Amino acid sequence: MSAPAVEAIDLVKRFGDNAAVDGVSFVVPEGSVLGLLGPNGAGKTTTVRMLTTLSVPTSGTGRVAGHDIRKEPDAVRRSMGLTGQAATVDEFLTARENLKLIGSLYGLPKKYIAETSDELLERFSLTEAADRTAKTYSGGMRRRLDLAVSLIAAPPVLFLDEPTTGLDPRSRSELWEVLRGLVRDGTTLLLTTQYLEEADNLADEIIVIDKGRIIAAGTPTQLKDQAGAASVVVTLTNASDLDAAERLIRTCSDEVHVDPIARRLTAKAAGLGDMSRIGQVFEESGIPVDDLGLKRPSLDDVFLHLTGHKAESTDETETMEEARS
Repeated sequence: MSAPAVEAIDLVKRFGDNAAVDGVSFVVPEGSVLGLLGPNGAGKTTTVRMLTTLSVPTSGTGRVAGHDIRKEPDAVRRSMGLTGQAATVDEFLTARENLKLIGSLYGLPKKYIAETSDELLERFSLTEAADRTAKTYSGGMRRRLDLAVSLIAAPPVLFLDEPTTGLDPRSRSELWEVLRGLVRDGTTLLLTTQYLEEADNLADEIIVIDKGRIIAAGTPTQLKDQAGAASVVVTLTNASDLDAAERLIRTCSDEVHVDPIARRLTAKAAGLGDMSRIGQVFEESGIPVDDLGLKRPSLDDVFLHLTGHKAESTDETETMEEARS
């Protein structure tokens, strides 16, 4: 059995009396995607900074590609790529020049740099813009170039700290597709995000962090199951049918919520079977329906269930203090 691509072993990071990360442990298997999910200040970025040797743990340790972050920091850096929250490419250089610069800093052969640069530019849909300066790029293009640069040395592990922050929905979706391609090719990803949809779309396993501690872990489906049952949502054509529809739907479910303004009824359901039964009784009743569907718990519901609050910023301790570490 191969060694994990990434391990966090009881990682702790303190800034004075504050524990930004408090005993975080997890394992990321090779070729998988782990999502670290939590609000700003939860400890996600601090965890990544420790695992990528940018910040020394107060206690605990970690391994990347089998290398200890305390004992073998140089080997760790050679084994991974890192894309932070903001694009770090030189905006006065072209895409090709940025790739050449980073490749030379790694000490890679010129022929390898040239060939790999062409491959990365094509993979990230930057070939046509390869000889334009990065300052002329859109936000999405800069993020793609940032990713390409982090892959010039073909690292087996890639850390992505809030990679789609500031991107519009289209650019975000395009970047997700690029990341899926990397995983198909065998790259291991550790992704931090406060976008619940992003974790749901990309991660094989999710770790939820709040106030420096892991509060839950599992696959997206497992975590959503913790938030409770699914619901069947029925939107009526006519508000005048609400009372009759409520009586009807209560024959299938004992928990029903009525929203008269939206002409909507929401009933607790076990799954598709309940949705089919509710659909059938409405069809037989003749009550006109605009829409009927099954709503499963989202990761938003999970976070609210686990923490008692929505996935919003908690404080700025992490970002303020990290500048000093």
